[in-house]
Amino acid sequence: MKRKGKNLEAVQLPTEAELEILNILWARGPSTVRDVHTASSKDTGYTTVLKQMQVMVEKGLLERSERFRSHVYEPVAAKEQTQQRLARNLLQRAFDGSAKNLVLGALSSQKVSAKELAEIRTMLDEFEKR
Repeated sequence: MKRKGKNLEAVQLPTEAELEILNILWARGPSTVRDVHTASSKDTGYTTVLKQMQVMVEKGLLERSERFRSHVYEPVAAKEQTQQRLARNLLQRAFDGSAKNLVLGALSSQKVSAKELAEIRTMLDEFEKR
């Protein structure tokens, strides 16, 4: 996986705190530290958010644009790419590479609605056709 010339497989996986920042940026689009701090659900100080985002730039998770008066940050990878990388990592680490066990673990961990099960069946049918 590459975006803007970077090998995303070489980029470290995000931590839980970094995922919260990424989710804010995926939802809002390119944003300043102030925007992310305001949108955050955690009671974290501005300077903590700033430092975390600076670390994420160093790790290759975010890009910082200095075109504007305030620095604007955006994720390097799309949400779907990051989710796939996290799932692949979890699949290997916790489920010995078994997609079946991963899916069973996810489905048995919480109640799944009939509607969601139907959507999963449809997606599996479409996936099988590929």
